[in-house]
Amino acid sequence: MRITSKGQVTIPIPIRRQAGLTPNTEVEFGFDGTTVTLHKARTSRPGRESRGERAVRLLQEGPRLSMTPDELLELTRGE
Repeated sequence: MRITSKGQVTIPIPIRRQAGLTPNTEVEFGFDGTTVTLHKARTSRPGRESRGERAVRLLQEGPRLSMTPDELLELTRGE
């Protein structure tokens, strides 16, 4: 595997899946003098919420549905 002139490298799909690295995942790099490591960031960048944080906020702030789960499934399936 090679590093591009922009310093980019592609993480193989099996590793991304195992590590739960999805698009827009915030990551942190480490270096101990010989080994470079990559970890999911513990927190997102200041002032920027993650997709998960945004989803939770929208669910908490959004309107409450009065539909049953079956009614929702019918609606999404177009039944």
